[in-house]
Amino acid sequence: MILLAVNDLKCQYHTDGHTVNAVDGVSFNIEPGEILGIVGESGSGKTTIAISIMRLLADSASVSGTVFFDGTDLALLPETELDKIRWKEIAIVFQNSLEVLNPVMTIADQVIEPMIRHGMVSVNEARARCADLFLLVGLDEAWMDVYPHQLSGGMRQRALLAMALACNPRLLILDEVTSALDAFTRKEIRDLLVDLQKTRGYSMIVISHDITFVSSLASRLLVLYAGRVVEAGLTRDILNGPRHPYTRGLVHATPDIFIYKDLWGIPGDSPVGDRHKGCPFNSRCTQSIDICRKNPPLLQPCGESREIACHRGGIAMLLKAEDLRFSYQLPDGKALHAVNGVNIEVYEGEVLSIVGQTGSGKSTLAHILAGIINPDKGSVRFMNGNVQGGTMGDHFKGVQIVFQDPFSSTSNRFTVLDAVREPLDINRIGSPEERLNMAREALELVRLPSTGMFLKKYCGELSGGQRQRVALARAVVMQPKLLIADEITSALDVSTAANVMRLLKGLQNRRGFAMISISHDLTLTLKIADRIAVLNDGKIVETGNAHDVMLTPSDEYTKRLVGSRIGLCCHEHTNGEHDFLRDESQHYPGDANV
Repeated sequence: MILLAVNDLKCQYHTDGHTVNAVDGVSFNIEPGEILGIVGESGSGKTTIAISIMRLLADSASVSGTVFFDGTDLALLPETELDKIRWKEIAIVFQNSLEVLNPVMTIADQVIEPMIRHGMVSVNEARARCADLFLLVGLDEAWMDVYPHQLSGGMRQRALLAMALACNPRLLILDEVTSALDAFTRKEIRDLLVDLQKTRGYSMIVISHDITFVSSLASRLLVLYAGRVVEAGLTRDILNGPRHPYTRGLVHATPDIFIYKDLWGIPGDSPVGDRHKGCPFNSRCTQSIDICRKNPPLLQPCGESREIACHRGGIAMLLKAEDLRFSYQLPDGKALHAVNGVNIEVYEGEVLSIVGQTGSGKSTLAHILAGIINPDKGSVRFMNGNVQGGTMGDHFKGVQIVFQDPFSSTSNRFTVLDAVREPLDINRIGSPEERLNMAREALELVRLPSTGMFLKKYCGELSGGQRQRVALARAVVMQPKLLIADEITSALDVSTAANVMRLLKGLQNRRGFAMISISHDLTLTLKIADRIAVLNDGKIVETGNAHDVMLTPSDEYTKRLVGSRIGLCCHEHTNGEHDFLRDESQHYPGDANV
């Protein structure tokens, strides 16, 4: 049975000859007792959907599509009939309590008003019910006769919730109800909503840009961008494995999900309200192709219980390695299996970290993936071609690698300009003047001077950190789609290493290239990685979400690797004694955030 059915909802605001497309063809259903979450950046159309359902849009707005509530088309109802449904059948809790609540009416009068208007009870009975509602939402009835400004933000939000529940509606719409609240009050509101849903069976639409809050309540999610649904599915599935580049960006920007990772938002801004010839996310997407600029994608099924609006079927695979094997011949004639049956995939715009002990085969694997050495067996496919025997490093948008030791990867006899420009010279890309400009731009990207004096410096005159950034500029000058960073901070001091890695991650975030980070530093890996593959004796023994692998490892080798970390952290002090944590799963947000 469907309680609410929204089909092809479109909403436009008309102001001064300009039309803003706030919602563009949104469809969804809600069953009795279900909680649906709608998430997206500010301006994505979330609130417009809520007030469209309630038919509260201003006269300057136009709406098309259908909204059926319990089989009745709300668009066909006159205002008098709609008033019988508002608050009694469908109620909304708005975001800004100070703006919504009437400052010259007591809280009790405002909670009682919908009950009186719908003729449900007398004034005395309404006050008694108001007192019950206050207790239900965690407010003392002593606050009934105060004015809104006399309450805290959390108390006002509870009062709005009491008002919404006054007529015992079947559907609650919650619009950013915790955005201005502190963490403690936010959790109290969340727990209250969970209890209400369990005891009263309310259906809810929870609208927010706070993915953690929404995911702790909703069983299903709609991800909204520029007024369109770009991904829809079960909450746990979407957060554990987002398939749209925009959804991935939102999830990775949520600190409660990736609790140790540095925050990096999605570069660029949402094209709020503008008409789009192609995909509205095209200008910010890491995997845009020609059709994305021409035609908007349709929301299509993508596996079980998932829908994606993407011409590439969601986040596309960039590199795929199958059954890679490579052996070194030892002086005694025996073979050392450095890479032994490795299968690995890298997706557009992601950071995959390959971790393991020294001698586990990490660098050998990196060199195979970059096409520097050929495997004894297996294949590496990059986009539409083979890495081995191909030319993936010889042109723009290919594969580039930054090596471990900056002192051996850049020649002392090269000037800075020679080192950065050499890939362009070898591959005869552009004119001499264009190569100079591209080299200068690459140096600026890695925060090095691009002046004549610095360009003429020899690499032997540079510090380790400067040389590593020159090596990085040499790689990014080719505008790679995949950058392989092989232990690039192992020869640097901690401060320089931090600067280089933050610079590299910032470049990856802005430019949108995928990255394979080779490292034995687990703490550093947690700061940058989306996924982790653990390598042991040339084999991948575990792979998955970075925090799942590092904080709740399943393989015994991974457990030992994680347990080998040493050092003191502020959260490891217990009664003055230091307790080295071996199981950090207690820090993982868990089911409440998934």
